[in-house]
Amino acid sequence: MSGHSKWNNIQHRKGAQDRKRAKLFTKFGRELTIAAKEGGGDPSFNPRLRLAIEKAKAGNMPKDILERAIKKGTGELEGVDFTEIRYEGYGPAGTAFIVDVVTDNKNRSASEVRTVFSRKGGNLGADGAVSWMFKKLGVIEVASEGLDLDEFMMAALEAGAEDVTDEGDSFEVVTDYTQLQSVAENLKAAGYTYTEAEISMVPDNKVEITDLETAKKVMLLFDSLDDLDDVQEVYSNFDIPEELLEQLD
Repeated sequence: MSGHSKWNNIQHRKGAQDRKRAKLFTKFGRELTIAAKEGGGDPSFNPRLRLAIEKAKAGNMPKDILERAIKKGTGELEGVDFTEIRYEGYGPAGTAFIVDVVTDNKNRSASEVRTVFSRKGGNLGADGAVSWMFKKLGVIEVASEGLDLDEFMMAALEAGAEDVTDEGDSFEVVTDYTQLQSVAENLKAAGYTYTEAEISMVPDNKVEITDLETAKKVMLLFDSLDDLDDVQEVYSNFDIPEELLEQLD
């Protein structure tokens, strides 16, 4: 995508549908459970859990459901034993896809992901097939209205950021993924409010999609993967211009 901001627009487009099905809460819950299981239930000492809580709250997840998900991860409540798996493959026009799954049934997830790739114009690859095309980075979005780019860039670099780009209605701050929480907190302390802060797989190069039919095929694969119950995140390296995206809605 030409900037993470546009990628988020696609995610939010799907997010509206997910909320209607309450699927978004399921995704939040699984991430909270995994994060708590991995690093404990205290967000003060668990950066992944802090980010998961922020995201769940931003998505209006009820507090009691949020707390139950954390307790399932710490073992205070009985819960499902989830496993994280990553799948990689190719889509139409040579696009690359990374699919992150959280599941209690590896065989089911593998079958579902494989079926979607084969039926929607893609090919499931082996481990490492496309991940070399991406970098694991921290990405922070800050609304740019009323802000000066040069001034903000200086503040972001002082906060520990690696780079800042102007995405029109927002500034995109890129960090080392291990420093995401620290940079986000430093920006907040400097008086800036961020709208997104997450660890993402960012492509080194993008595949530009220039015609509507190919855009439809690429988004059909993206949407179909994202709709799977066990899928947490879908990343890709396609770049669809805004005018084509608008025609897809």
